[in-house]
Amino acid sequence: MDGEIFYGAAYKGSRQFKQREVRTASATGFGAATDDYAERGIDLNEQLVRNKPATFFMRVNGDAMIGAGIFDGDVVIVDRSLKPVSGKVIIATLNGEMLIRRLEKIFNKVRLVPETTKLAPIDVDPTGEFSVWGVVTYVIHSL
Repeated sequence: MDGEIFYGAAYKGSRQFKQREVRTASATGFGAATDDYAERGIDLNEQLVRNKPATFFMRVNGDAMIGAGIFDGDVVIVDRSLKPVSGKVIIATLNGEMLIRRLEKIFNKVRLVPETTKLAPIDVDPTGEFSVWGVVTYVIHSL
């Protein structure tokens, strides 16, 4: 470990401490007995976002991924810092259009596979305009 330098993200967030680290104070000099058992609320940013500067929320339009549990109107959380690997659900740009599909890489061939029988997989032309915008990490689905 000596001599190793670790680098982190420049953005550390707006909170300098977690809620559990805040000590209670009262006029009597000690906290209430129930303060030891109090549960704090759930912070969805803390639970679902790994890399804040590289994370985006996007609303899905269409039913190309219904087999993966991603429906029209759902919100997907996309992390642009993750490496796109075969089998992951990604947001891709293909010829100026944004698509949500499952990435399939076999040797030098790249395909964008939908999770529905209504659409066919797209074979990506290596000379075409294609890029992976980000990797989907979570889906927020309303009932």
